[in-house]
Amino acid sequence: MIPIVLSAILTPFIGSLFIILFSKWPNPREFISLLISTITFILIASIVPSVLSGINLTFSLFSILPGLEFKIGFDGLGILFAVISSFLWILTSVYSIGYMRGLKEHAQTRYFSCFAIVMGATIGIAMSSNLFTLFIFYEILTISTYPLIVHEETEEALKAGKKYLLFTLSGGIAILLGLVIIYSISGTTDFVVDGLLSQSNLATPDVIRLIFFLLIAGFGVKATIMPLHPWLPSAMIAPTPVSGLLHAVAVVKAGIFGILRVIFFIVGPSLIISLGLQFWLMLVASITILVGSFMALAQDDFKLRLAYSTISQLSYIILGAALLTPMALMGSLFQIAAHAFAKLTMFFVAGAIFVKTGKTRISQLDGIGKKMPFTMIAFTLAAISMSSLPLTAGFISKWYLSVGAWDANQIIIILVLVISSVLNVAYFFPIVFKAFLNSSTKLKFDEAHYTMNIPLMIIAIGIVILGVWTALPYGPFQIATFITKLVMP
Repeated sequence: MIPIVLSAILTPFIGSLFIILFSKWPNPREFISLLISTITFILIASIVPSVLSGINLTFSLFSILPGLEFKIGFDGLGILFAVISSFLWILTSVYSIGYMRGLKEHAQTRYFSCFAIVMGATIGIAMSSNLFTLFIFYEILTISTYPLIVHEETEEALKAGKKYLLFTLSGGIAILLGLVIIYSISGTTDFVVDGLLSQSNLATPDVIRLIFFLLIAGFGVKATIMPLHPWLPSAMIAPTPVSGLLHAVAVVKAGIFGILRVIFFIVGPSLIISLGLQFWLMLVASITILVGSFMALAQDDFKLRLAYSTISQLSYIILGAALLTPMALMGSLFQIAAHAFAKLTMFFVAGAIFVKTGKTRISQLDGIGKKMPFTMIAFTLAAISMSSLPLTAGFISKWYLSVGAWDANQIIIILVLVISSVLNVAYFFPIVFKAFLNSSTKLKFDEAHYTMNIPLMIIAIGIVILGVWTALPYGPFQIATFITKLVMP
């Protein structure tokens, strides 16, 4: 089993070297990109039954200092993140081929090689068994994403890249400070169920609060909690597959993943409640949900509306975790999948429209549903899910979040969820109506190339499958159930 775990993380990094070697041959280069994403997913999927059966897959590769180890493996939370990311990476790889060729983009070898490194870093984050290892891969993710954000090499792109590095590297410094304090008081940074800091009287309440706020702020940059979010809208200058990568698969989800690790494996639910930290976490998440939604409502740029929607939707996951009830945590964990499928579909739709028509603004989309019906049907399914309507993944996650809020006697949180759902309808459904009902001219049917259209349709269908077949064997719901039972028995 250890060789499989190592192979899952090494495959993308090694594959990036082969992409560079085949830089002069586009077809083999793109085949390698698709191959490494497929192999990575197969390797990770093969581990899922072992993880869910409780087999320990954690092992140390080497030590820097006593107790400071480079330790990798898989637990329930890691496998959830890895399975979703690696599966969607396959479809993103196919989509990227169509997108980059359709626009005849420059520096495609750099793009695909960095894409592979980002994938390797993401899987590394999922496989990290302690905060030290997670930090290393987290920073690799930061650096390897930068060339993708500045891909266009325009003044605006370079400015967005600088802002991205300023925010994310500052967040990394906060994480490093928290890591150093944890190691100095405990002699380890290992993830422990119920919280490493809850195991004994390792530190005073004030020190634990300091660690908590440092780590939440550090991971909160990529998780785009307000006011740490400004880098994300600016980063929408990147190619659309990169935007999808940022929002649905890798970067922002890495921040969310880090926050979940802090809550359940570093600090622990009992300390979070006893030290009064739960209130502040719920407050920040609620503010981000509502303000992000209102800001999305004001955007005419298609990708910017999606960006502010992401800022809002990600905090559902934080809010569900902060409620610290089993049902809320189920909704939080399932939201990782629900948001990933819906938001990636939306970004793929935005990219397909841009490649075929050059349009980037919502006000320009009158009648686009008649020109690109399959594309806009996919968007409609994603919008229904984002608005938490039945028969979609988004409904399942919001249902569990609401029940969890009720169990926690947090009626105000239910109100936040309801208002957010109404706002989602307000800023997504006008796009649907404009696409299918508004048309002053007769438009000719003209969908995007199949390398773009098929992936977005598959992911859109996945939204419905996850919404109606929650008992999917080894699917997100089953893994979420396993995690919930582990951390909240």
